[in-house]
Amino acid sequence: MRQLDLREYEQSGPHTLSAAERDDLREAVSSLTIEPAAGEHTAYHITPSATVGAVEIGDLSVHIQPKIGIPQLLSLACYAMGVYKPQEQRRFDFREEAALPDTLALALAAAARGAFARGLLHGYRTEEEALYAVRGRIRFDEQVRRRFGIAMPVEVRYDEFTDDITENRLVKAAVARLGEMRLRSSRARRGMGWTAAMLENVSLAEYGPRDVPDVTFDRLNEHYRGVVGLSRLILRHSAFEAQRGKVRSTGFLMDMNRLFQEFVTAALRESLRVSERVFLERNIGSLDEGREVSLRPDLTWWEGNDCTFVGDAKYKLVKPAGAPNADLYQLLAYVTALDLPGGVLVYAAGETEAASYRVRHSGKLLEVTTLDLGGTLDDVLRRVERVADRVRGLRDEARSLRPAA
Repeated sequence: MRQLDLREYEQSGPHTLSAAERDDLREAVSSLTIEPAAGEHTAYHITPSATVGAVEIGDLSVHIQPKIGIPQLLSLACYAMGVYKPQEQRRFDFREEAALPDTLALALAAAARGAFARGLLHGYRTEEEALYAVRGRIRFDEQVRRRFGIAMPVEVRYDEFTDDITENRLVKAAVARLGEMRLRSSRARRGMGWTAAMLENVSLAEYGPRDVPDVTFDRLNEHYRGVVGLSRLILRHSAFEAQRGKVRSTGFLMDMNRLFQEFVTAALRESLRVSERVFLERNIGSLDEGREVSLRPDLTWWEGNDCTFVGDAKYKLVKPAGAPNADLYQLLAYVTALDLPGGVLVYAAGETEAASYRVRHSGKLLEVTTLDLGGTLDDVLRRVERVADRVRGLRDEARSLRPAA
């Protein structure tokens, strides 16, 4: 298998690709820029944008390394998905492996060993079927509708205590998804084999990236939080197609723009000590009186029906000269529509410099702040506190200007 190693936002040296490989790669990772090398007919420069991960197309294996490194990428993603409990010091031991799928497989196997140490989690699952003996409750409406005048079989509903439950199905689906990729680490392959064997009697379910179910944790399944969270992460970001025409395709790809927004939202929510019901991405109505231009900021803070803070999280690469005008115009539209004194744009550090802009005639304050994603997860969360302080300040100012009831 041929391997292409790329890095986020960096142009690669020329790589030889057939026309079919070039087209398949463009279709699999639409955010890639593929340009022919000067004076070459089959060599191309490839520049990834904010999509990172790994994809295999036929005999071509492409790895896109994130700027922040794989361990940090996965730590941020797990935090954003709630895999880590608030104030919890335990972290997964994500190690810098040659490929992202191998790192995920090793982490998933380690989490599974910890979760399965006391045996597979069991739970009650409601079953409905036709039996020749009564079990549970008879479904009289279905019995009459389907078997009018016939005594047997009986339509019944009962609860079965089983290990074939959502938590275990998620883990098995994630193992199967990683198994579709060619793992290079023999330790990773062994770990996936052991996990699959433990889940032999669990149904293999297929989950699309947008159909991955959430799981509520309590004292009975709390020890599954890590392995279920990793499984949901894998299923949400894996792209699997058995065939692309005549070419087999598998992949695990993450959009850094979306990840940054989700992490900033979760970290600010924790720092501000508010729930996801009051601090979230949400529609704020329309910019115009005709209600034709809808607005949906990344960051909003609500008190009942009143929005008291608004902002956006922007990971994307921008010019060093400062935040692009379009982002500032967008923020101005938010604060104008909500009649707030100001708002905040949060960029990943290195994308722009911190700044503030006072809008003429309106007095609206547009603030640009940065969040350094380097170091440990705890380091990043400490930096989030500084962003949270400014969010509190703008919210307090908005509340002070609100007319008295």
